[in-house]
Amino acid sequence: MKILSITAGAAGMYCGSCLRDNALAAELMRRGHDVMLLPLYTPTLTDETNVSQEKVFFGGISVYLQQHLGLFRKTPWLLDRLWDSSVALKAASNRGVQTDPRLLGALTVSMLKGEDGLQSKEVHKLLHWLRGETLPDVVNLPNSLLIGLAEPLRKGLNRPVCCTLQGEDLFLQGLPDPYRAQALDLIRANIRFVDTFVAVSVYYADFMADYLGIPRDKIRTVPLGINFDGYEAKPSAQSDVFTIGYFARIAPEKGLHVLCDAYRRLRERGDFPPARLEAAGYLGQEHKEYFNGIERQMKDWGLGSEFHYRGTLDRGEKIKFLQSLDAFSVPATYDEPKGMSLLEALAAGVPVVQPRRGAFPEIIEKTSGGILVEPDSADRLAEGIFSIWSNPSLAEELSHRGYARVRESYSVARMADRTLEVYARLTGTLREEQSASAVSV
Repeated sequence: MKILSITAGAAGMYCGSCLRDNALAAELMRRGHDVMLLPLYTPTLTDETNVSQEKVFFGGISVYLQQHLGLFRKTPWLLDRLWDSSVALKAASNRGVQTDPRLLGALTVSMLKGEDGLQSKEVHKLLHWLRGETLPDVVNLPNSLLIGLAEPLRKGLNRPVCCTLQGEDLFLQGLPDPYRAQALDLIRANIRFVDTFVAVSVYYADFMADYLGIPRDKIRTVPLGINFDGYEAKPSAQSDVFTIGYFARIAPEKGLHVLCDAYRRLRERGDFPPARLEAAGYLGQEHKEYFNGIERQMKDWGLGSEFHYRGTLDRGEKIKFLQSLDAFSVPATYDEPKGMSLLEALAAGVPVVQPRRGAFPEIIEKTSGGILVEPDSADRLAEGIFSIWSNPSLAEELSHRGYARVRESYSVARMADRTLEVYARLTGTLREEQSASAVSV
């Protein structure tokens, strides 16, 4: 099968969606399928072998210039190559590309307008290039924020279009008015041009059906899958210091401040051992003050020496980091639809403690590798972590079950199997429709 999979680069940030798109494409390629993973905005950053195309469409610089300066909507394509080059895009990525929805309302709306938006020249560039390639059997968009491409791709290539749903509601809800309402209206208007939506969890399938008004029978669920190469069970009884870990983007919605508060409550107990709190993950410029506030608070509590931020980690560093932990938590303050870092911790045999929200309950139910607690409660989170420390047999049981069952339910191979089922059904259905149309003519 020939598959065109579009992915949205996130500049210099390890992005869960990019990691998922790349892992899926790599597995499909390994099986012999012809996959073109095409990045938009910027090159993608992954912690595995990157299988995306070097060529980037809708280059972040071009998109920005066309949004704000009318002249660049008419410049020759040949001239556009200067700021669409990999050198220019990488330089822009290194300086930090703005991803704050509060500042991107007008651009988001324009992109959702597709051929009618200010970046229509970029749509035509993409279609022109694709017509010079072997046409795919199916096209996949990475999220509903790019659904404005569904109509031109479907009509221009005469191929079915899928759209993955993997966490874009957080961005949409962060848009200021009136852009949020406009964006939602445009997404809903383009649903008819998408043949099938693919949600990364059952929770998100149900949520997005209601949030965007997508017919539920038009959504298929393909749970996340990760590559387990290099993951081994963490050594038991590593030290006398109980290590609690957080691995995710550093942002308020991911809940590091909740975990720090829970850690304070644990350290105030008289029956908790020497401990430390280790955090790692991407820290954007817009969230540095948030993180600085956390560091100040930990120092004020007298816990500054027990809190360590390890920065952004590559794959080897990430696995080593996870294997050093005794318990793991990313206590998100919103309904997280993916939970990739949770799967990675389970893959390393680390017991997890998560709020009962979003996709976390279905992951814990399938893997039995952790404990669910009341959301947004530092007290309940502390109790969950304490139960792992105070009951070694429970901790060992959670570790062993999570390690084994995450491999059964959340492997990249299983994700590829489910994806191919969706694509096979979709292309078969479209061929039947085309055949029926030809007969009627």
